[in-house]
Order: sequence, then structure tokens, then C-alpha cells
Amino acid sequence: MNIYIANLNYSVSDAELKELFQKYGEISSAKVITDRETGRSRGFGFVEMPNEAEALKAIQELNETEHEGKVIAVNVAKPKTEKRDFNNNRRGGGYNSRRY
Repeated sequence: MNIYIANLNYSVSDAELKELFQKYGEISSAKVITDRETGRSRGFGFVEMPNEAEALKAIQELNETEHEGKVIAVNVAKPKTEKRDFNNNRRGGGYNSRRY
């Protein structure tokens, strides 16, 4: 199960996120999302747990708890959706890839 964690302290690393969830069960991956340009944390991340019961227990027990000075929100991650531009077209290519 993929778990979304919001409102993370900007100093939290992938390893710290994994450690936070490990007491609830096996972790497949733990990733704090960073800004592409600056490399700075964006304040949220994802943890993948293969056992659904363990994942649900982690969500229940960690949601709205304090971690590193911030109250975190922990929920089941929603599936990623395809981004669309302002004309409701699929993104890709950019300005120079279109012929005007």
C-alpha cells in the first residue's frame, strides 16, 4: 500500500521517514519529495508497505501526530493522475514542439 505523508519538517530525510514507519512493519520504499531545482524538501513524502494491515495500522497511529516539531497528516496515497495544460491537453513537448 502506498502511503502519503504531508506536513513533514523540511529536515526529514528518506532514512528518517523509513525509520518512523518501520515499527509498524516491512517497508518497500520511503521517499521525501524534493524540489527539482533546489533539491530542498517539499514537505511531503511517500512510504510503500507491502502488508495492507500493517500499512493501515501505521496510518491510524501516525496520522495527526507530532514528528520533528510538526503535526503530520498520514493517509492512503491517491493514484497519480495525468497532468493537463490550460487547454486541457496532455502535457509534453513544450512550446517549441508545437507548430503554429
